[in-house]
Amino acid sequence: MLTTMPVKLYLGAAGYCTHPERLTLRGGSIKPVPFPAGFACIIHPVHGPVLLDTGYSSRFFDETARLPNALYRHITPVVYRDEDSAVHFLKRIGLLASDIRYVILSHFHGDHIAGVRDFSEAAFIYLPRAYDAVRSLGPIAAVKAGFLAGLLPDDFVPRSLPVNSHPKRWAEVTEHAGVVAPDGFPWDEVYDIFGDGSVLGVDVSGHAEGMMGLLLRTEQHTYFLCADAVWSSRAFREQRRPHALASIIMSDRREYRRNFDKLVQLHQQFPDLRIVPSHCQEVLRSWGMGGTEL
Repeated sequence: MLTTMPVKLYLGAAGYCTHPERLTLRGGSIKPVPFPAGFACIIHPVHGPVLLDTGYSSRFFDETARLPNALYRHITPVVYRDEDSAVHFLKRIGLLASDIRYVILSHFHGDHIAGVRDFSEAAFIYLPRAYDAVRSLGPIAAVKAGFLAGLLPDDFVPRSLPVNSHPKRWAEVTEHAGVVAPDGFPWDEVYDIFGDGSVLGVDVSGHAEGMMGLLLRTEQHTYFLCADAVWSSRAFREQRRPHALASIIMSDRREYRRNFDKLVQLHQQFPDLRIVPSHCQEVLRSWGMGGTEL
């Protein structure tokens, strides 16, 4: 069994951006298509409500009102309404922003962190090198890296609980928490986020340095929330990498390809495992957006 205990899972999205599909899926349409800014609410049996990312918020438009940050908004057109926010989504499932104890950040692109200021009582969990990669960037380099520092609260660092920088091999997690990796699982190492084997972090860097996906299960299914390792489910099903131009925004093209291939392998070897890219319309239509527990 991949994890020790089931959690409850809700999938939502706070706004969306548009790109030509061909940029994200080789051979796709040249027409712009929407890419929802997905997030997840995980209800842990011990730690309570936890968010993975936040999607967009109105602060994104404030932060991109002037150059050089305005380049971000023009290169990546965004559609967002306040009723799309993660906070409003949580209300639909009976939660308040103050109920969120932890916000796990897969990486620090604006479409994943724009709503973090809404969660003033939460601690932030992320891989240290994800923040280290962007925290000291100058204005132009930050925009190129998709990072808008003003989206983070002033007390971000004091409220941070970075994941231990040393991942564990599956055998170590098995010994500590009773987790068993099936034969052929593509990643050799995981991060035990809460130290109980319930939510396991996986380094899926390439799109962004230190990007982390989450492996977890509900009573019904096992999920791999793979962040931006791909932009759509079609990519790994049909083995279609993004257009070469997409590599401009990647932190490491080779690492991206390695993790893309591992995701293809995961899908082929474990077809019942549900893979959840952050920006996949198909996934949200099938498994999310309605405020329904999975």
